[in-house]
Amino acid sequence: MPTDDVFADVLGANEAYSARHQYGDLEAVAARGLAVLTCMDSRIDPLRMLGLSPGDAKILRNAGARVTDDVLRTLALADYLLGVDRVMVVAHTGCRMATGDEADIHRAIQEAGGPDTRSIAFLTTDDQEAALRQDVQRVKSWPYLDNLAVGGFVFDLDTGRLRQVC
Repeated sequence: MPTDDVFADVLGANEAYSARHQYGDLEAVAARGLAVLTCMDSRIDPLRMLGLSPGDAKILRNAGARVTDDVLRTLALADYLLGVDRVMVVAHTGCRMATGDEADIHRAIQEAGGPDTRSIAFLTTDDQEAALRQDVQRVKSWPYLDNLAVGGFVFDLDTGRLRQVC
């Protein structure tokens, strides 16, 4: 197998992790019946934020914690096959997807040396709470997910506190 110095740091850390890996015997179901959709922002630690342990919840992440078609697909699997009966949609303060419009994001990517991304919808919003309410409603009204309790929350990056919006 070829070695790749680009990943040497994380592969080395994985070697140490694998020596003490203890989650192989966990069930695939969410032990606490919870799914959490949150942003990919690396300052968010979903398990610790909610006092959970590995195996307690299904964690979904994307830019802006938006309910996309893929999130809905994943929640259908989680609901019917993996023991999920409640969903938290967790946005956060200071999210880049809530600080500008689509044109701002496309421009920023191009200015950073990236390609023309105007064919991609990044789902930005200038009203994060309205978007959160809309996303929660999207889960609640999707015909394949009629068994789930769904709530929308905002995580404050400065204080670590969650506030329920809907």
